[in-house]
Amino acid sequence: MSSSIVGSRELPSSQYDLSTYWGRVRHSADIADPRTLLTSRKALGAHTALLGKYKRGEIPPRMTPELWHAKKVVDATLHPDTGKPVFFPFRMSCFVFSNLVVTAGMLTPNLTTRGVLGWQIANQTLNVLINTSNANKSSPLSSGQLAASFLLAVSASCGVAVGLGKVVQKVSLKPKAKMILGRLVPFAAVATAGVMNVCLMRGGEIEKGIDVYPVSDDGGKKESLGKSRKAAIFAVGETAISRVLNATPIMVIPPLLLVRLTAMGWLGSRPKFVMPINCGLIFATSIFALPLALGAFPQRQAIKAELLEPHFWGKGGKEGLVEFNRGM
Repeated sequence: MSSSIVGSRELPSSQYDLSTYWGRVRHSADIADPRTLLTSRKALGAHTALLGKYKRGEIPPRMTPELWHAKKVVDATLHPDTGKPVFFPFRMSCFVFSNLVVTAGMLTPNLTTRGVLGWQIANQTLNVLINTSNANKSSPLSSGQLAASFLLAVSASCGVAVGLGKVVQKVSLKPKAKMILGRLVPFAAVATAGVMNVCLMRGGEIEKGIDVYPVSDDGGKKESLGKSRKAAIFAVGETAISRVLNATPIMVIPPLLLVRLTAMGWLGSRPKFVMPINCGLIFATSIFALPLALGAFPQRQAIKAELLEPHFWGKGGKEGLVEFNRGM
């Protein structure tokens, strides 16, 4: 993100009002815009250099369309803590495409137990890579901790998916109701494991704390006030909630629409169209769901210093506030 670029003049956080939900949604739509994936390394360097000139005061303090575009590309590409590009498939701007294949696999009707396990493992692998790539980097996990967290998350998702699937098969319900419940089992597994995945993968942040900075208007490179475990709990908790909010429409709307389309007869007699229509529904839902979920909480969260540990009290900046990178 542009916040990683050093300079004495601070860039505006967004061209939208981030104190409102819809302002954050519009800002998140910029970060998740797949068109930013087409940016070449040379163009990214030019955008970063332009923003650097602004922050160093080498150009007038007026945001032009060119500056806003540069900020959009940089925010969608660079990690806010390291200042380095997030690996291509794990950026939020690539989430719709990266997530499409595994979601379509999990929502495939009439999966065998082997298929359920395979797609749940694939989904949790993707989640681990996205979570670690976009997490706050001030307290990273060791390789051993990552491996242990991954195994726990996979066990949870597979256990919920297979266990609930067997429960639905044994419940005495009408065939249509049983089919609908069966199609919603992947959502329960993904939501449960998604929360666990975020919490486990970012457990190092909760254990060690994350860097907290005073809120100010003058910009420039801010010095960390120290690491806060309470700030980490805020950051990880909000990220886990946003993951559930994102998964809900993607894992619920397409399977229910597919059931409805199958019941109408046309799709039921043309099974070869089930997978393309399923992918289309998932893609369309994902495009709208991701910004709505990311906008639930600010990327850089500002709170009262007194809500954190006692050694932060009285050290807040503007209006007694401190801020930290929530991660994505």
